[in-house]
Amino acid sequence: MKKLKNEKELLKKAILEGVKYGEGRGVVEFEATDSANEKIEYIYRLLVHDKVIQPIPEDQISQVTMKHKLAIWASKMK
Repeated sequence: MKKLKNEKELLKKAILEGVKYGEGRGVVEFEATDSANEKIEYIYRLLVHDKVIQPIPEDQISQVTMKHKLAIWASKMK
């Protein structure tokens, strides 16, 4: 897994866009007390369920790989 140049900024963008996506679909309401890790996991699983992104093999899923996958997703947005 190759680290992206500005992965932290892309992850922040992915969380913001993922929250908008989930709330726009009406499937989730995030609270201010939700941790970033909870948001990352929910957004990742929602995007995989909706077939927006390819799933990571189940035995390789971790916070690091989910963050990386969401950063890649954010990098492809305009």
